[in-house]
Amino acid sequence: MGLMTFSINVTLDGCVDHQEGIADDETHAFFTRLMDESGAMLWGRVTYEMMESCWPAVARGEVEAAPAMREWAVKLEAKPKYVVSSTRRDFPWANSHHVAGDLRTGMQKLKDATPGGVLLGSGKLATELDRLELIDEYKFLVHPRIAGHGPTLYQEGLPGTRRLELVSATPLRNGAVAVHYRRAR
Repeated sequence: MGLMTFSINVTLDGCVDHQEGIADDETHAFFTRLMDESGAMLWGRVTYEMMESCWPAVARGEVEAAPAMREWAVKLEAKPKYVVSSTRRDFPWANSHHVAGDLRTGMQKLKDATPGGVLLGSGKLATELDRLELIDEYKFLVHPRIAGHGPTLYQEGLPGTRRLELVSATPLRNGAVAVHYRRAR
């Protein structure tokens, strides 16, 4: 069984708006490494649609992009992508799969079938999966910014505090810090 790892860009005040992080080669290299280490990607519909609107064109070379961004896009194109949605059924982007039905059952089956682990990248979906205690690790890229607005991490709240153990904290040259925590058992 693979681990489910929640990874996202977050500002110091908890903002997870994708436009608030530092989008440079170092950031893209960080997320490319995480993707390489994982067996599959997992998103909610909104995140999937945001990713689908950008990265396939970058992977095909239709959009000018830095080498680190192109590498991310090409690898993302090939990676299995799973999407949780109750409103959309058709996911035409290469290697995309719809996860329907009971969330706990579907996610446990996905974890069981993905020994390389599942990399979760959607804030709202993470809240739901954390409520079900299905997230094993957290790998956040904390950016040196205060956004002053939302959406924020766990904005919908959790039923209780999650105790975590620090695995590592690595500063990047751009001022962000990559933090890796695992659930304390």
